[in-house]
Amino acid sequence: MKTRVSRLTMNIFKLTALALAFAPASAFATLGYFAHGYGLKAKGMGGVGIALPQDALAPATNPAGNAWIGTRFDGEMEWFRPIREGEIAGNGIGLNGKYDANGRKNFLIPGVGYNRMVNQDLALGIAVFGNGGMNTSFNSNPFSLFSVGAAGVGKAGVDYMQLFIAPTVAYKLNQNHSIGATVNFVYHQFGAQGLEGFQGFSATPGSVTNRGRDDASGANLRLGWTGKITPAITLGATYQSKTKMGKLGKYSGLFRNQGELDVPENYGIGIAVDATPKLKIAADILQINYAKMSSVGTPVDCFFAGACFLGASNGPGFGWRNTTAFKIGASYALSQSLTLRAGFATTKQPIPANQTFLNIIFPAVVQDHITLGATLQTGATELTVGYMHAFKKTVSGAGSIPGGFPPAGFGGGNANLRMYQDSLGVGLGMKF
Repeated sequence: MKTRVSRLTMNIFKLTALALAFAPASAFATLGYFAHGYGLKAKGMGGVGIALPQDALAPATNPAGNAWIGTRFDGEMEWFRPIREGEIAGNGIGLNGKYDANGRKNFLIPGVGYNRMVNQDLALGIAVFGNGGMNTSFNSNPFSLFSVGAAGVGKAGVDYMQLFIAPTVAYKLNQNHSIGATVNFVYHQFGAQGLEGFQGFSATPGSVTNRGRDDASGANLRLGWTGKITPAITLGATYQSKTKMGKLGKYSGLFRNQGELDVPENYGIGIAVDATPKLKIAADILQINYAKMSSVGTPVDCFFAGACFLGASNGPGFGWRNTTAFKIGASYALSQSLTLRAGFATTKQPIPANQTFLNIIFPAVVQDHITLGATLQTGATELTVGYMHAFKKTVSGAGSIPGGFPPAGFGGGNANLRMYQDSLGVGLGMKF
């Protein structure tokens, strides 16, 4: 009977993973274009997980955690609702106004993971999850007047998604310490429309907009360690290398270096404390190096000065800076069957005030998040829910739109970005 259950579980996982791998899900993440956490238990605690593995999606944060979670399967689906808006003020060519980017408001973000203890020390697992992404959909095009003849007067926006498939190995060095490694196979899709106003500023004008979806893949390595320093205190550390993705050739005239769009290096440390037999408190610090990717981190200065072109090897990026996220969360075992969670996460959003203009299509500016969650356990089955609210954040431009008139200039003024977000997820976990 046990063998039949194991086979059924693996068949369910394989089918779910296959469906997720080909699902065109998109999302708008909360730490730039990363999520605030991975796995609903972690998300309910502000996204913490470097020193506190709780389910089979733990390798998305720290692969060493798989050594401690046992043999289990976890699947989840999260409803995500980002509300985003751009505003242009002080512009000399008639672009002033507010631009609602919510042509699509609701997104579904899936995740699934399986971990198997080969023996008491060795764990093998795999996780499939949406790492993050971006979406904007403007019915009124904020770039409609950048070229003679009011080109690009239709709808505008972008859609970007990332999918990670993460096979993982974790090993207990002894009863207190473990190490782990994950090879992340990354797949992403991108599409843009309504950016015709930028074609005259591109090295490849025919590959800026309205090319449908393009996709590419790549791989990176995530390493991790967890260590129980005292019976009540666990520490963790994790590092993920930069992902060199294949180029998005259909958009070689938009992204620097003929369509380059990589996934940034990131690393962090965490602590988890058993404050009481029922109360756990955990905290993480995560560094995301957006500025080290030329296609994302290069400022737009040369572009506005007329010294470079979109898509060129020396072209502009989106001017994003590195960001550091701070997360803290708590879980409380109200009873043997019910655990409650809450948390908070904050980061310095990655878009400087003088780089807001191009980022109207990528307004990833939220900073502060509160989270709630709970797990109901019945035997070996767990039902988990998690909620997140990211508070409204406004970034006001400071000299972000250069002067002059089309076709050589943009009319001056400033672009202001606003966003807030909500998400609600439900997950099913099974222990074996």
